[in-house]
Parts: sequence; structure tokens; C-alpha cells
Amino acid sequence: MAVRIRLKKTGTRNSPCFRVVVMDIRSQRDGDALEYVGFYDPRHQNENIDLARVDHWVSCGAQPSETVNDIIFRARNGKKLSDIQKPKKPSKKARAKVAAAAAAVAADATGGEEQKQ
Repeated sequence: MAVRIRLKKTGTRNSPCFRVVVMDIRSQRDGDALEYVGFYDPRHQNENIDLARVDHWVSCGAQPSETVNDIIFRARNGKKLSDIQKPKKPSKKARAKVAAAAAAVAADATGGEEQKQ
């Protein structure tokens, strides 16, 4: 039997909450679970997972989903969702400066070759 560690949705429409469960790969999202190993609440940035049970199931051949894999990674490293910040995207002005500098370097490189010949 193929087993996967994934999320099972609970909560209401505008307040989602998930349980981290071990399920057969063919079962529905909210179907019967083999075991509950934790929970994940994205709105309040709470997550809890039993790493010992996850390790047991992984050793038995269970594969975690991408999201559950991220939750496991954060639990092992002791980081919370609120501690992890996404890198900021550079502003348009900063990107324009970088593009202008790259163009100037390219112009100098081509201009220098023409003078040598």
C-alpha cells in the first residue's frame, strides 16, 4: 500500500486549519486517515508535528507532500513561520540602476575591443 503524509482540511471556509495525517495515496483529501501526526494553522501561524511518528512512517516508505515536507523542515530546525521572511523584491528604480550599470559595462567592453583593433 502506497502511503503519503499530507494535509487534511478542517475548519471553516474562511478559517482553514489542517491536520497532518498519514493516508493511503488513493484516498480522498478528507477521507479516513491511518494516523494523525500533527496540525497546521496558516492563519495563526501555528504548527505542531510529532517528528518521531513522521520518522517511523518515512522509514516504512511514506512520502511527505511538499507542504508537509516544509513543515517537517521548520520543525527540525526550530523555526516558526513568523521567523521566516521571504526575500524582498527589488524596486523598479533599483532594477533600472542595475540594468543601466550592466548596459554601461557592456558598452565599455565592446568599445574597448574596437579601439584595440
